[in-house]
Amino acid sequence: MERRRAFSAGAVVFRRDPGGHRYLLLRAYRNWDFPKGEVEPGEDPLAAALREVREETGLPAPSLPAGPVHVETAPYARGKVARYYLAETDTAAVVLGTSPSGIREHHEYRWLVFDEARPLLVDRLRSVLDWAEERIRGLGSGSSPPG
Repeated sequence: MERRRAFSAGAVVFRRDPGGHRYLLLRAYRNWDFPKGEVEPGEDPLAAALREVREETGLPAPSLPAGPVHVETAPYARGKVARYYLAETDTAAVVLGTSPSGIREHHEYRWLVFDEARPLLVDRLRSVLDWAEERIRGLGSGSSPPG
């Protein structure tokens, strides 16, 4: 019997402000990441990503300016793969969620411009951030986002 591969879904959440756009990063211990979590059996990955954003940040349902387009990480941590969508919000206030046992999953959040966010991320997440930046720049110019 084949073991089910660990699969997570989340979103690179951004918001526009007068100085451009900022990305939401969450910190758990020393690790920075985007909101994400495990896809439940039978759950649609996009629905899981939106659920995780809501549970981990308290943000209302974000828009998906690039539609269902996504990027996946290479396998890491014993074969786990994470899928990320691009999500936009106009809400700056974040309320960090807690697990069902009442333990806070994340210790801090920050809204950062690209050049501030990139150095905080590990390589597999830098490539996700680069992917998001390309799409946002494509959206800003009025052209279709790169595929």
